[in-house]
Amino acid sequence: MAELPEIRHLRYFATVAEELHFGRAAARLGIAQPPLSQQIQRLEQLLGVRLLERTSRRVQLTPAGEVFLAESRRVLDAVEGAVEAAQRVGRGESGTLRVAFAATVMFLALPGIIRSFRDRFPRVHLDLREMPTGPQLAGLKSGEIDIGFVREPRPDPDLEIVTVMREPLRIAVNRSHPLAAKATLGVRDLQHEPFVLFPAELAPGLHAQVLGLCRAAGFEPHVVEESRELYTSVSLVEAGLGVSILPASVEKLGWTGVRYRAIPSARAETTIAAAWRREKARPLIDAFMRVVREEVG
Repeated sequence: MAELPEIRHLRYFATVAEELHFGRAAARLGIAQPPLSQQIQRLEQLLGVRLLERTSRRVQLTPAGEVFLAESRRVLDAVEGAVEAAQRVGRGESGTLRVAFAATVMFLALPGIIRSFRDRFPRVHLDLREMPTGPQLAGLKSGEIDIGFVREPRPDPDLEIVTVMREPLRIAVNRSHPLAAKATLGVRDLQHEPFVLFPAELAPGLHAQVLGLCRAAGFEPHVVEESRELYTSVSLVEAGLGVSILPASVEKLGWTGVRYRAIPSARAETTIAAAWRREKARPLIDAFMRVVREEVG
């Protein structure tokens, strides 16, 4: 394979072609004139054509030189653009960030976080995906997503997990249920009720937390339905199939057939965390997390 010119050869030639004077070109480049002349000669040898006509009075481009100058500028512009693009990605200012989130997180701080991030980093494309906690954790490990917002994540040696916020849990009952008439409810009041829960494989932490609250109240919940979607859980409660314990943000769904009651227990809250793979190079994630911390405090 024939030896190809280097980027510096193109830059040297373009500068000489712009100045049409070796002395001025050398001064612009910050090198001595003899080495510059040698590099131009080397470039001409590599190409097998003369690029410049030199006399004691002037320097002039040959027809081949004019064509090579135009192509050299195009290559130099492309290289400069590639360098700038790589540096922007390295600083977390451009690229694509794949962000997953559990459904109810969108009712909390996430919209403000997304808006602030897009205002600050307009060159970064956010690929947003609604996804339950279990699939998010799997997606982080497989590389399908870059960062996830999950509920009640369990420690994982492969993942960096940072608590973002905490949200109270609520008891959800059908509005016609006798329990709906009570101003306050405790988990113990649910011991004889059928339960609607998230399946453990989709929301392992939240599932375990609800079981823990029930067991702390002295009973094992009678689970009649496992719902894969938050909206389905609320609709099943509205249909009278059972009661549920859900994040407080579900109240924003506005289902008129469901009543929510606070749980008088310090343990009745759910943790929302940001999670990503433990890696050295993560400028986009670092930039995103800076915005997260600013938005949620």
